[in-house]
Amino acid sequence: MVNLRSFVVPTTVKHGLGAMAKLADECKALGMQRPLLVTDQGLVKAGLVQEATHALKAGNVDFVLFDEVIANPPIALVDRGAARYQAEGCDGLIGFGGGSSIDTAKAIGVVVAHGGSIRDYEWADPNPITRRIPPLVAAPTTSGTGSEVTLWAVITDPQRKIKYNVGGTPLIGAHVALMDPLLTVNLPPAVTAGTGMDALAHAIECYTCAYAQAWPDAVALQAMEYVAGYLRIAYAQGQNQEARYKMAMAAMLGGMAYGTESAGAAHAMSQTAGGVHPSAPHGPLTAWLLGPVMEYNYMGEPHKFARIAQALGEDTRGLTVWQAAEKAVEAVYRLIRDLRIPSLQQLGFSEAEIPLLAELAANDPQTIGNPRDIDYNGYVQVYTRAFELGK
Repeated sequence: MVNLRSFVVPTTVKHGLGAMAKLADECKALGMQRPLLVTDQGLVKAGLVQEATHALKAGNVDFVLFDEVIANPPIALVDRGAARYQAEGCDGLIGFGGGSSIDTAKAIGVVVAHGGSIRDYEWADPNPITRRIPPLVAAPTTSGTGSEVTLWAVITDPQRKIKYNVGGTPLIGAHVALMDPLLTVNLPPAVTAGTGMDALAHAIECYTCAYAQAWPDAVALQAMEYVAGYLRIAYAQGQNQEARYKMAMAAMLGGMAYGTESAGAAHAMSQTAGGVHPSAPHGPLTAWLLGPVMEYNYMGEPHKFARIAQALGEDTRGLTVWQAAEKAVEAVYRLIRDLRIPSLQQLGFSEAEIPLLAELAANDPQTIGNPRDIDYNGYVQVYTRAFELGK
């Protein structure tokens, strides 16, 4: 029996300083006359959404503003957005913001295309998504999730206290990713750090996961090199346009490394833990867990971890493969310290929750792709280490 692997990129990526000025043109090219602009109140109050609305008005594109997105978007939010789309007679979507806004836009598209509720489209085999979502332009305002090019949306189910995946198919991908690094120059250092580390986690986990392929491997390595070279600069010097541009590319490449596949233990942990404490931001949570996960995982793919060390700027000359692999772990721990990533305790978690957190992570589908076999006991070990580092 032949097991064919595949990698599909359904999204056209367009990028440049000031690219937001072309938003109306991109919407028109996709046939939109009345898109739903999906964003959050924080970006409205910060005046950043005006970048999008001004461009749409200047290009004579009518639009409907849906600015109700919150972090870790829940089922009810998506369903409400889909109802608004249909009631307003919209014919396309713009996801403007971080991963939550873009994921919400994708999920709204799924409900519009299929009906029902987004709770009906949790990833499964066979995939419940069978139709292409309406035209979607994704415009990221952070450099982290890479949601503008991923084939996934992460949705929160408050009743089950979990975050679940929707997608895993090109049918959910944005039609155009319109990337303007100027939208990120005013990000606070803490947001720059957390989102940048999320991009690094995508690259490292996808590069080492059981589903790795040549194309995702190549973009993952480039993402790592960009993060290693520019995240500290973007953190320390927010107005540095070169650093912001490179981090935008890092996030996009890290997201592209996903393909239709999975990540690994760090995301199995952060996504499920985020369901327990929805107020914990995904970026810093994933960042804090990445080091302990790598420390656990490196013996599963030592040659790849040695290559990660090189991508992160470590000098591995004269080292054995195992020594070089350990350098990758050290490099990530050093980056976490430099960026002042908050600990699990500071994010609101307690050691008493380890059994619950470990059980949830062990049941997450992303566990399957982890480069080292891991079960409930393994997750207890990693969580224990993560809490120790926060003391």
